[in-house]
Amino acid sequence: MPKVKDSLEAKRHSMAHLLAAAVLELYPKAKPTIGPAIDDGFYYDFDFGGEVITEQDLAKIEKRMKKIAEQNHEITGETVSLKEAKKRVSGNEYKLELIDEFKKEGAKELSFYTLGKFIDLCRGNHAPNTKDLGSFHLHKLAGSYWRGDENNKMLTRIYGLGFATQKELDKHLAMLAEAKKRDHRKLGVELDLFTFSDLVGSGLPLFTPKGTILREEIKSFLLAEQKHYGYQPVWISHIAKRELYETSGHWQKFADEIFKVTGKSGAQFVLKPMNCPHHAQIYASRQRSYRDLPIRYSGITSMYRDEKPGQLMGLTRVRAITVDDGHNFCRLDQVKDEAKAIYEIIKEFFRPLNMPFRVQLSVRDMAHKEKYLGKDKDWDKAEQLLEDMLKEANLKYERVEGEAAFYGPKIDFMFTDAIGREWQLSTIQIDFNQPERFNLTYIDEQGKEQRPVIIHRAIAGSLERFLAVLIEHYAGAFPTWLAPVQIVVIPVGADHKAFAHGLAKEFIDHNLRVEVYDANETVGNKIRKAEQQNIPYMLVVGDKEMKSSKLHVRKRGEDKVKAIAKEAFLKSIRKEIDDRKSD
Repeated sequence: MPKVKDSLEAKRHSMAHLLAAAVLELYPKAKPTIGPAIDDGFYYDFDFGGEVITEQDLAKIEKRMKKIAEQNHEITGETVSLKEAKKRVSGNEYKLELIDEFKKEGAKELSFYTLGKFIDLCRGNHAPNTKDLGSFHLHKLAGSYWRGDENNKMLTRIYGLGFATQKELDKHLAMLAEAKKRDHRKLGVELDLFTFSDLVGSGLPLFTPKGTILREEIKSFLLAEQKHYGYQPVWISHIAKRELYETSGHWQKFADEIFKVTGKSGAQFVLKPMNCPHHAQIYASRQRSYRDLPIRYSGITSMYRDEKPGQLMGLTRVRAITVDDGHNFCRLDQVKDEAKAIYEIIKEFFRPLNMPFRVQLSVRDMAHKEKYLGKDKDWDKAEQLLEDMLKEANLKYERVEGEAAFYGPKIDFMFTDAIGREWQLSTIQIDFNQPERFNLTYIDEQGKEQRPVIIHRAIAGSLERFLAVLIEHYAGAFPTWLAPVQIVVIPVGADHKAFAHGLAKEFIDHNLRVEVYDANETVGNKIRKAEQQNIPYMLVVGDKEMKSSKLHVRKRGEDKVKAIAKEAFLKSIRKEIDDRKSD
């Protein structure tokens, strides 16, 4: 008999079954397909036939879910033969397709779970009873192709939130409301940071001058931090022969996501989906000695993935992905020190951003070692070296078995933003695969050829996704060092415009980013505009200010205007920027 568990994940999975039970009571002709637990709750995909379900129907379905839950149904499981399983789901082509797949995988029996009148083909796990499921709320609808294949039928996906208590649910709902206000897609338009064009193509963002300033500030910061650790910048092309990615193994893994380009000679090229094979070829361009290692290459460059249209979302999922890629070619005994140096870069880069993080050490699934490339002794040594580094750095970490990449263990850094959401941004990954595939070598102390290890590292990760996180983290109110416009000068009237522009030029000569609001509008309107644009500093210039030796400065978020000498203001704002001070 299948087991039941009382974990939050099991409860969320049971909420998905509860949702399906409610839907079938209200819409008997609907066909349920699959319904898993997810990070903040659950979802279930349905084929409603010709019936259209709207957001307004969710309250009715949720009410029926609560009514069923209050009946205190036990959730029980049983296993049946494949023949019996098909009999139970006859008429549901989606479930029958799943059963055929399980049969091909060698299944002899399948499990079903019962919740009241609802019985579903399911692997589990579930809560014991509907009375203790916790608190849930249906919050949105979406379209979803069956099995994620756009050639299949479009289904209706109902998403629900699920938590152990009402208090936790309310907290999450408040976070979602705040996230909606901070949505980078909305703020990107309001602050004139980026745009999309149907003529250019979906998933291909265009960054405006202000958005480009954000990108360049982040890139400059990244380059400055890693320069101290011996990284050498390299440049690589944006297309390459198909054979490069067949050799690396990416073609076999990502063929459906790779953009193909055919040259005049008939040779097939691709838009690069990864940068590491190019860096490997730079390493392979000459013989290397153990004295040369470690060799550290870096490049902030774009790569391209042919993502499905339904998966694209703002800057968080795009087709042109700019990555702060770095690859270290080193000996196995150098891995720990290299990982430690990468951690120092990560720590310094995120220091001014006020984003706490947790660490995950991802290692092999020891029960299925056949899924991973490389020798056991190398894996054991690499995992131990990474773990030693974390311990020596006094970093708390969670060791997660089965989350390693197929080519080596890794450390993932999970950052928390201003409203409590977690983002995986930085990573340190060990790679035994590409050195083998590309036959990379170095000559050791005895004159013998040895295989180097590659360490893949990303600090910010995808620059587009990172900027989306930053926009939402700061709600568009960037610290002064990041702000596309750092100072706005507001002349009171026409007689003050020349003085305002002269003052702005002085600030620009000190490498500050300045705008003058000299339109024929009221001062109040100009101040409101500056507030809406989240400008860190406002300087209003009228008769009084022109005659004074001091500037009258209003800082973002403060009502009080401070009188300060020009040199003192310049020195103060310059230090704020150079120190990358956060508000």
